[in-house]
Amino acid sequence: VKGGKHADYPKRDTELVRNYGTYGRADVPGLTAGTGYAVKVVPVAGGSEDATKASVAANITVNAYDRSGFAHFNNTGVGAYNDDGTLKTDARVIYVTAQTAKTVRLDVITGSNEKKETFTGLQAIINAYQKGLETRPLAVRFIGQIKDTDMDAFGSKSEGLQIKGRNNTIPMNITVEGVGDDATVWGFGFLLRNAVSVELRNFAIMLCMDDCVSIDTNNKYCWIHHLDLFYGKTGGDSDQAKGDGTIDVKGNSQYVTISYNHMFDSGKSSLCGMTGESGPNYIDYHHNWFDHSDSRHPRVRTMTVHVWNNYYDGCSKYGVGAMMGSSVFVESNYFRHTKNPMLISKQGTDAKGDGTFSGENGGMIKSFGNVYAEKGTGANYTPVTHKASAANFDCYEADTRDEQVPASFKTVAGGTTYDNFDTDSKLIYEYTPLPATDVPAAVTGYYGAGRMNKGDFKWTFDNATADTDYGVVKALKAAIESYKSTLVGWFE
Repeated sequence: VKGGKHADYPKRDTELVRNYGTYGRADVPGLTAGTGYAVKVVPVAGGSEDATKASVAANITVNAYDRSGFAHFNNTGVGAYNDDGTLKTDARVIYVTAQTAKTVRLDVITGSNEKKETFTGLQAIINAYQKGLETRPLAVRFIGQIKDTDMDAFGSKSEGLQIKGRNNTIPMNITVEGVGDDATVWGFGFLLRNAVSVELRNFAIMLCMDDCVSIDTNNKYCWIHHLDLFYGKTGGDSDQAKGDGTIDVKGNSQYVTISYNHMFDSGKSSLCGMTGESGPNYIDYHHNWFDHSDSRHPRVRTMTVHVWNNYYDGCSKYGVGAMMGSSVFVESNYFRHTKNPMLISKQGTDAKGDGTFSGENGGMIKSFGNVYAEKGTGANYTPVTHKASAANFDCYEADTRDEQVPASFKTVAGGTTYDNFDTDSKLIYEYTPLPATDVPAAVTGYYGAGRMNKGDFKWTFDNATADTDYGVVKALKAAIESYKSTLVGWFE
């Protein structure tokens, strides 16, 4: 590749140039945003390059990831990469495939005087970072499909691959990323604990054990983005037919951004907060595609959360739920045929005849600029605002984005007031939301939610049935159960 910081054509890592049987593919991660890049492919015969048969693709544009959100607020370089998209100084890269997950090796500083030990296997390498003595960033690059049986071990028997730091102050600077459009984790998920500066991006998770991603205990500055998330393994409870959760944030985790993820018919998309957090924590969800998922988009306890520019596409139970003293700003989202777009526990729509989605005290929701389209026949496809009922409302509907919610508005259960974090420049990041009408095209478009090129596994739901049905789509479940990568290997 040539352009940006590359004056000539340095050769890319061998693992980035792969054979898929009927075609080859080369990926070039770690470039700065800009125009005028060129990629040259040079054939090799008998160990020598044949420059006369080289092919050049020129005038390539590289776009940056959207780094809006709390994970980047007063913080730079989440994971192994700088904010300009390049690897950090001294960053190491390991490539993990089905064949190398058990055998990949890396030296890690584990003792005084920079004592190093060599660890073998992906989980073993990440475990070594728990000592907090290794400061060199790490980029873990997944290639192809990696099954649970391919792994050396799991740090969590219930979740799968565990990324655990020493405490919630020492940066780990770890990025786990998929290469290309087909990187897939199959049969397990991720557990983050004491993880500071950790990034997950550009891969799929199918048939996870419990949650696809559990951001569990004392995590900080974590960025989960551009993932394709599918059914987990069937659990033992009645509400776990699609798995337990998709992305859960709890255990006093703070400054977490969940963005540009594509959730395929998730049962419980995201639990945000439990009961023991000290709050306000600060979590945000933006540009996610809740593709016929059922509930918890997110379900928020205790925390302060910004939910903006998400596409709620045929969600059959409810959108955003707030309880237990939380403050949630729901801004410029597009709700298409979404039942109960917003709920506050024990009041408004939640207090009506269908029973409550939560028996806990309420959290406060501020709403601004949202669109409700293709609404169902029932009354609960548009939230009840404070203007319709000063006490039993689903949300406080602001007239302007910067309007503060008066302290006189409180939840019926618990007397929660809104903390107005979104109008305080010391508490909120800079961002530029799209008008809600532009959200579906942006989120479903080429640079929208999910993996690069929308992934190698594609699925389109039938709105006529999927908009209201929250059961398992058997054909989708069978397809991900039988999914196999077409990766042959890389070119030697």
